[in-house]
Amino acid sequence: MVADFDVIDFLHVLTDHSVQLLDVSAAGLLLADPRGELRVVAASVEAARLLELFQLQNDQGPCLDCFRGGQPVIVADLNAETRRWPRFTDGAQQAGFAAVQALSMRLREQVIGALNLFRATPGAFDPANVRVGQALADVATISLLHERSRRHSDTLNEQLQAALNSRIIIEQAKGKLAERLGIDATEAFSILRSCARNRNRRLADLAQAFIDGTEPLSGQTPTGSRQPAAAQAQAPARTQPGA
Repeated sequence: MVADFDVIDFLHVLTDHSVQLLDVSAAGLLLADPRGELRVVAASVEAARLLELFQLQNDQGPCLDCFRGGQPVIVADLNAETRRWPRFTDGAQQAGFAAVQALSMRLREQVIGALNLFRATPGAFDPANVRVGQALADVATISLLHERSRRHSDTLNEQLQAALNSRIIIEQAKGKLAERLGIDATEAFSILRSCARNRNRRLADLAQAFIDGTEPLSGQTPTGSRQPAAAQAQAPARTQPGA
């Protein structure tokens, strides 16, 4: 944790590491904005991000219950919960997920979000993995709250709002890059994130520059291999007024 750390990248590291360390297929993260409304701020894959959005739009699902109650919600088989969350269970099935564990991002009485872990197959979650997942959520929670106290009392609200605003810009850039290179949204985000790290730029700043057309992005895979030059996502030429 350093001064002016990149919140979006920090939270994506959390979702990526959750998938790598635990027996899950995908991870998503919801944080509350200054008004207490949940927003999707990170996801390991596009399918998880869309399912998180689906939960918010339909106001039902285990991740919302976890945030509102401040307690973990663990479901080994979503097919058994069709009465509890009819729209969510249908959406999860279409997204390819059959089980979920939602872990609260909570310190004492303050709940700032939820870390949500999805699995493609039904079955009980390993209790040891559940503890590790909660530990990851706790570390992230403490890190964000510590950063607030290190600066001033309203830093967290400002930081979370900035993260939410940045996420909008990043989604726009991701969609533009995906369309330009003919790839899916998950791969587009990986390229955007890789370019930001290689250029030592903040994700949101690079995304905004790409949207504005002031900085091109090459069609470079996260591993560093390059695609053909024709597949490069060059910034469109700017036309002069009256042209």
